[in-house]
Amino acid sequence: MDAEVLVVGAGLAGLRCAAELHGAGVDVRVLERADAVGGRVRTDVVDGYRCDRGFQLLNPAYPAVRRYVDLPALALRSFGAGAIVRREDGPVVVADPRREPRLLARTLRSGLLAPRELVALARWLGPTLARPHAHAGSGPGAGPDETLAASLTAAGITGPLRRELLDPFLAGVLADHGGGTSAAFARLLLRSFALGTPGVPAAGMQALPDQLAAPLGARIATGVDVDDVREEAGGVRVRAGEGTWRAEAVVVAVPGEGVSALTPLPPVATKALTTWWFDCDGPPSPLPLLVLDGRGRGPVQNALDLTAAAPSYAPAGRRLVQATTLTPAATTGEAEVRAHLADLYGTATDTWRLVVRHDVPHALPAQPPPLDARRPVALTDRLFVAGDHRDTGSIQGALVSGTRAARAVLRRLTGTPTGR
Repeated sequence: MDAEVLVVGAGLAGLRCAAELHGAGVDVRVLERADAVGGRVRTDVVDGYRCDRGFQLLNPAYPAVRRYVDLPALALRSFGAGAIVRREDGPVVVADPRREPRLLARTLRSGLLAPRELVALARWLGPTLARPHAHAGSGPGAGPDETLAASLTAAGITGPLRRELLDPFLAGVLADHGGGTSAAFARLLLRSFALGTPGVPAAGMQALPDQLAAPLGARIATGVDVDDVREEAGGVRVRAGEGTWRAEAVVVAVPGEGVSALTPLPPVATKALTTWWFDCDGPPSPLPLLVLDGRGRGPVQNALDLTAAAPSYAPAGRRLVQATTLTPAATTGEAEVRAHLADLYGTATDTWRLVVRHDVPHALPAQPPPLDARRPVALTDRLFVAGDHRDTGSIQGALVSGTRAARAVLRRLTGTPTGR
């Protein structure tokens, strides 16, 4: 198969790149190793339960999501804007009073909102809320970046709000126990949570890549494992087993850990997590909120009843609860996870049935400081790269990276300025 442009990889970045090129009239084809599109954003339907591969949420506040995704078509089911935190003396609730006014009294009684720490947090996060691009870790006006842990300590955020809420919440979001992630990146993520309420598509996270892929139709070939990309006279040759494709340009849109096999770039370090999906016959909590352990005990980093907001994730009358662990699956047993969930929810879990466990060794690219949110996407005149490892490790970063790569290709093909 020959094409004007070949995109290797049908994750979010590759699909967004191909869609941008297709919309500009370019003859583009996408080659994907897996049996379906999505990359890391996949949903397995097991016995009628929709189990995403790794706990994932879609934040409608992401600018690229608002621009490139038809959110109404996804039937996004949003969760509560807050969390249940298990403290030494029992569970407390902390919620955004703007979006969850009914939980204001419980939030004020939580014991986590010391005025001095709240003021310090506002000073730390406020500039990014007002001017995100100036505080994204790169570009004009960006200050020096450091690790999240060091930045929070330097800002005076050292009390219970940090120890029992921010640290466990961000550890789960970033798949980073030690706080070594870029503080600039963490600020951007917290900004998105402050501006939007995350949720899941009614049909599972798989609905997102499926929507991005729909306009491309037969231009996507699955089950094609590319093992070599090589520039030669007049174009680029792509080899997958016994098959060979040629194109004027190629965009390598594979995950960061595999990018070195097809480009001169080094492999990208990644973060791992495991998601456990349990069936139960009743709601473990009356509130559709994320559950965290403020005591730092047990293997479960966070837990959530998906069916509290998205009943379509389970058969009628059943509940589906996810639990995320950051410890290696080989060292964390199901009994240990069940026991911790029983403690967090204050209910027996011995009758809960494990539907499936997803071990995700490359869930997110590592994002140490300093944050570089605009890594080059053009490696040569004919070889380009896309992925969240080129921007930020998020759905936003994947969509932006795919768009940037497509526009770089268009500049190469047409010589017409098309923006960054």
